[in-house]
Amino acid sequence: MRATSQRNHRRRTLNYFFTRKLNFVKEAHAFGLFPGGFGTLDETFEVLTLMQTGKARIIPVVMLDRPRGNYWEVWMRFIKDRLLKSGLISEEDFSFFKITHNTREAVAEILNFYKIYHSARWVRDRFVIRINKRLSKAAVIKLNHQFADILRKGEIVQSAALPQEKNEPEILDLARLILTPFRSRFGRFRELIDAINASSTA
Repeated sequence: MRATSQRNHRRRTLNYFFTRKLNFVKEAHAFGLFPGGFGTLDETFEVLTLMQTGKARIIPVVMLDRPRGNYWEVWMRFIKDRLLKSGLISEEDFSFFKITHNTREAVAEILNFYKIYHSARWVRDRFVIRINKRLSKAAVIKLNHQFADILRKGEIVQSAALPQEKNEPEILDLARLILTPFRSRFGRFRELIDAINASSTA
């Protein structure tokens, strides 16, 4: 398994596998998963579980195989037959990853993730999404309609940075989408990011 990172010029020597995985998730801005053995599957489920439970920030995950390969399709059948049908995961959890056999498509998936979406953080009970471009008023209204089910109270509003974000001065100028959601169903958060990236801008 490989990870892309803005800090990929840094090299670290780690003595423990769990420490390696912790740093792996912390540093990555996208995951590229390739056919492999137990370690690959372990790290795959680690990444998906952390995002599904809200313990790690959501980033793009691409599962790439050679042309006409079926490694991830076989894996996907198991996930659907054993986990989804048993109610152990939700349909929305499939939004965390994309399976492809095309490197151009894999790259496009990662680049599109950051087309408008930049990053996100929690400020107490509010989820603050930083965006590269302001959305149109119509787009914000549409997002509120599409994702009303994840809002604990209020609505999605477009705003400037909150005072609590002053410790990140390099991105204070970015617009924000601020919401107060339930801290669950993080697959829907991933779908919200896709919807933001497909939105019209101001």
